[in-house]
Amino acid sequence: MQSLVVDPGLEGVVVGATDLSNVEGLEGRLTYRGYDIHDVAPNASFEEVCYLLLFGELPNRHQLADLGVRLAANRALPPQVLAFMQATPKDAWPMDVLRTAISSLALFTPHLEDGAHASNPRSAIHLIAKTPTIVAAWDRIRRGLAPIAPLPNLSTAANFLYMRTGRPPIAEAEKALDTYLVLLADHSYNASTFAARVTASTRADIYAAATSAVATLEGDLHGGAPGKVMKMLLEIDRPERAEAYVRALVASGERVMGMGHREYKVRDPRAMHLEAMAKTVGEASDPRWYDIARALEDAADRVLREAKPGRRIYANVEFYTAPTLYGLGIPADEFTCMFACGRMAGWTAHILEQLANNRLIRPQASYSGPVAVPWIPVERRGSAPTPVEAHA
Repeated sequence: MQSLVVDPGLEGVVVGATDLSNVEGLEGRLTYRGYDIHDVAPNASFEEVCYLLLFGELPNRHQLADLGVRLAANRALPPQVLAFMQATPKDAWPMDVLRTAISSLALFTPHLEDGAHASNPRSAIHLIAKTPTIVAAWDRIRRGLAPIAPLPNLSTAANFLYMRTGRPPIAEAEKALDTYLVLLADHSYNASTFAARVTASTRADIYAAATSAVATLEGDLHGGAPGKVMKMLLEIDRPERAEAYVRALVASGERVMGMGHREYKVRDPRAMHLEAMAKTVGEASDPRWYDIARALEDAADRVLREAKPGRRIYANVEFYTAPTLYGLGIPADEFTCMFACGRMAGWTAHILEQLANNRLIRPQASYSGPVAVPWIPVERRGSAPTPVEAHA
């Protein structure tokens, strides 16, 4: 019998190819269609990155303006989606609301004869445009406020901040959020992107695949970490308390959230750009959160090197997400939703790429359960309590 090699988590297993982004973990390099993130982050707008991912090249002025018009035309939500959100319990978890709202968009989009929806760049733009509107609308609804309609002349980042507050943002705030969206736009075959591609590989449409991606993003090991980082910063409260906090975490066997990355063996290349944004936002509002985050990263590196000599741990993109978004007034339980606002560009591009050269993704599993178990008639199976009763 041929022996099986089992790789839990598919670590190191190549399952497909993509032209969209490349993660080089040992070098700490990330590129979008060949463009280095260190060139993209300070220079490109989120709209330029969307065009690059969807169409394969950087847009010229006319193409960029056209995309802006198309995004503006697609930002408003169907009245029925807003009505659902307004009828939702105000304590509903933001990612639950986002997942359901993204799925519901398909109900108000024309479908084909077989019930599927067209999966094309137009549908991708539809999803990219509406995701920030959903998040901003829920932010207001849960606070008992009426949603604010988007403005046609604002960027994605500026519109989101406007739809939360009703005020056009200052330039520093718009730039910070725009940079965040750029940095989060794509990251190769991460868990949510892979989930989207698996769904698309069944020939499910772009709305189904995007819903899979949003659902996958929610977990703490993927998109849920920034909220936990903010929880740490709030608990630490002052920079001088960071080291004691880390030592207590390490002693109890807990993780420092936002530190370390499955792929990067050096510092996440996105972290330096978000750190700069966190510092800029802090200078315009409250510098405390950046100062605590900086002290926490230093303390984590120092304490973990003491505990495991020769091993270093670095901040990932989610670490400085926390002080950046919190400094922009966004509550911690919406951080994962913000991740989705940026990553929808990558998700939809990956879905279209998968469908363009599709093969059903169907991995094998190594069975580890019992074998050759004899059948027992129901009358001879005893009277043990049901699992529900046993765990009551």
